[in-house]
Amino acid sequence: MLIQNWMTAEVIAVTPETSLLKIGKLMRDNNVRRLPVLDDKGHVIGIISDRDVRDASPSKATTLDMYEMHYLLAELKAKDIMTPRPFTVKPTDSVEKAAMLMLDNKFGGLPVVEESGRMVGIISDQDVFKALVSITGVREGGIQLGIEIANRPGAMKPIFDLLRAHGARILSVLSANNQAGDRKVFLRLRDMESREAEEAVIADVRKHAQLLYWARNDVHLA
Repeated sequence: MLIQNWMTAEVIAVTPETSLLKIGKLMRDNNVRRLPVLDDKGHVIGIISDRDVRDASPSKATTLDMYEMHYLLAELKAKDIMTPRPFTVKPTDSVEKAAMLMLDNKFGGLPVVEESGRMVGIISDQDVFKALVSITGVREGGIQLGIEIANRPGAMKPIFDLLRAHGARILSVLSANNQAGDRKVFLRLRDMESREAEEAVIADVRKHAQLLYWARNDVHLA
């Protein structure tokens, strides 16, 4: 999955001279939690989060009067509160890479830039969630089976063969190594013609692999 297929291309951005007052209004009016800061060539030089705005704004317990507060908000600029030189990703990077960077660094989003440095979009945690929902096929329903198999070539062939024999149609296949060196595989199947047909598949899979769980709506642990 490439970032260019999941990023938000229409991005609201600010300049280094944009006031804190305007930044806060842009975030509220457009319901966004972060704003890239661009130079006059469209290159990302910083990023501002809603937390940066909160931290820079006067406290409700401030002794400043209304005019002093308005002056402060107008005088503080994006360049004063932004995080400079933020992490960025390329349109041709994978969504998984973006998710890893956001998870490891506790970011909610990353600017997407071309090789030239010009920003072409932003990818957020919400975009990653959309990608996850899409590739799993969960919106199409069906049943999911979680199994554990040996991590060796051809280990999944008996499972695919029995699914074909039952006329089961696969929506998605995801897998991950576990600490023991085996693989956990998560199969989502389209709805079958009857619950009896689904139960027959589950029983047959149980004979050929370690069934961890199966789920239609509720999760049934093996």
